[in-house]
Amino acid sequence: MHRDQSPLRARSAPHHVPSLLLDVDQMLDEFTRQAVQAEFRFDPEMPAVITVEFLAERGPGLVWRIGRELLHGGLTAMSGSCEVRMWPTMPGERPSSWLLLESQEVEALFELPTAELAEWLDATYRVASAETEMDGLDWDGFLLGLLGGPGTPAA
Repeated sequence: MHRDQSPLRARSAPHHVPSLLLDVDQMLDEFTRQAVQAEFRFDPEMPAVITVEFLAERGPGLVWRIGRELLHGGLTAMSGSCEVRMWPTMPGERPSSWLLLESQEVEALFELPTAELAEWLDATYRVASAETEMDGLDWDGFLLGLLGGPGTPAA
């Protein structure tokens, strides 16, 4: 997924999963790390997508919308393609995964701690399982938006 807003909307869920604030490392080059905070947000209205905001010390943060399945898969194996990829690091003291984000404006590599992220993702799957995350999506409205069509289709 890319960082643009998506008009996809799903059904409401009665549960709330608090956002997850993680201390992550951004790799500036192969030897230099910069500590950054990343806030992961889950919206039960759109359970297939996780919003991740990388909080800058100064200035606005960088917001990406990433598939929940991609994040979950990247905890244990190579996941994603093109603009967003995630894979586990080599085994070490602290289990972690690499998250690579690429676009025309940005290329960034982050190391994420996997234990906290895995636990948080599990909580999101308890609210909306993988099998039901696409239920109730307004596909007609989404396609009209992609094609530049007028407003919401008549029901």
